[in-house]
Amino acid sequence: MTTATLPDTHADSGPRNGWLRRNRMLVSPLLFLAPGVLFFLVYVIFPIFQSFGLSFYAWDGLGEARYVGLANYQELATDRNFEVSLWNNLRWLLLYLLAIPGGLFIALFLNQTIVGIRLYKSLFFFPFVISQVVVGLVFTWFYDPTFGLLNTMLGWVGAGPINVLGDPQLATYGIIAAGLWPQVAYCMILYLTGLNAVDPEQIEAGRLDGARGWRMLWHIILPQLRPATFIAFVVTIIGALRSFDLISIMTNGGPFGSTRVLSFYMFEKALSEYGFRMGYGAAIAVVLFLIMLVFIAYFLWSMWRDEQGARR
Repeated sequence: MTTATLPDTHADSGPRNGWLRRNRMLVSPLLFLAPGVLFFLVYVIFPIFQSFGLSFYAWDGLGEARYVGLANYQELATDRNFEVSLWNNLRWLLLYLLAIPGGLFIALFLNQTIVGIRLYKSLFFFPFVISQVVVGLVFTWFYDPTFGLLNTMLGWVGAGPINVLGDPQLATYGIIAAGLWPQVAYCMILYLTGLNAVDPEQIEAGRLDGARGWRMLWHIILPQLRPATFIAFVVTIIGALRSFDLISIMTNGGPFGSTRVLSFYMFEKALSEYGFRMGYGAAIAVVLFLIMLVFIAYFLWSMWRDEQGARR
């Protein structure tokens, strides 16, 4: 009795199908990534290069663009408002970094098993889920010199009312404090996630070696939280340098332009009643992008250097 031989359906039907089968582990991820990469190139990378090119032109957004070379950047060097905006951005950057240790210590507190910990987590998580516009309105009412809670509490200790948002020396710091409220909550979430991945065996080994308190935190916990710290640094720096919504809601750049930052000044020059100077606004955007790029590149290089040192 003879048995018929069935054709091998799994055999390669041709060179093309054979190549796809051999490389499907490479091709499949690329096909899934392709739409996202395409959108990123069209809506992020291309506008960046377009802004660089536009910064060399004088254009009102409607008429013909006129090439002016480095004239926009030369004007920035003598623009007093640009200088104020740049220094305000540096203040934002330095003070905004306080959100990282603040989020870390709140996360360490919330990582304990104590009564009511879910309620505490909800209260600390709340600022992260509300809009920046709402945060700005809440702190505007909080700082109000007539009925605000801040001056009410100052009155309890006999201190006079303070018009935080009306004082050019205090307004920027008042807005930064408002921005720190949700930013600390965001860093707290990052560190809570990182603490869940901390190796308990290393914790026990540290305790056996006598590590307690700050020594435990510095030598055992923080090294394992390095990825969360890197993300917190990058997100916090980007948030500080692109701060716009809180300034627009709370002071609109005032009083007397003292709370302007680069992103807000770029909006005023390019899109508001100050002249529709698209090329000049693009030059401001380029400066802001380069500042942001320097900080992020530094942290990426630091992370790469640390990983190379750990492998050795």
